[in-house]
Amino acid sequence: MNLIEKELMLETSKILLRPVEASDFENFYTLARDEDMWQYFATNLAEKKFLSQWMDAAFSDRAAGTRIPFTIIEKLSGEIAGSMSLMNISLHDLRTEIGSSWLGKRFRGTEVNFHSKYSMMRYAFEQMNFERVEFKTDVLNERAKKGLRKIGGKEEGVLRSHMTMWNNRRRDSIYFSVIKNEWPLLKETIFKDIDGYEFH
Repeated sequence: MNLIEKELMLETSKILLRPVEASDFENFYTLARDEDMWQYFATNLAEKKFLSQWMDAAFSDRAAGTRIPFTIIEKLSGEIAGSMSLMNISLHDLRTEIGSSWLGKRFRGTEVNFHSKYSMMRYAFEQMNFERVEFKTDVLNERAKKGLRKIGGKEEGVLRSHMTMWNNRRRDSIYFSVIKNEWPLLKETIFKDIDGYEFH
């Protein structure tokens, strides 16, 4: 069984995903100060103490081998765009989740999210030989649900009263997934124009 490298880097022609570093804090905080972006996120990272806790958890999960948190860099500008993780990694079950995903306002609606999720799915299916990649989001988050359908995610169902949000709202979570036998067709259709994929 392959193990995911904790210093894994992924890229396409548009984006570079590299490991989150402590030195990313200030750039993350600048992006995270838009309060509206945390409406559907479990933690309000617009507050410094919660962003610090989120980063500490990312480093702890990485050390435990259950999560690979990435800093997303837009190649054209060289700027940090946000973060995304391979998480809830189960080598026994051959599955992972792509989650803890957020982008600064300027990068939403661009190709950054599309390329990032492509590179992570490709790595999971082709390098790790995983059987399943899953995603979850707030059932109220129509933008996220639309985005997951756009990348080929199949809607699976709703977990009711699943999470406590930062504002004490009880969140219903909706799950999506892509499974291994669906990947070749997605790669040749939805993602056919993406080039420059590399992992190292």
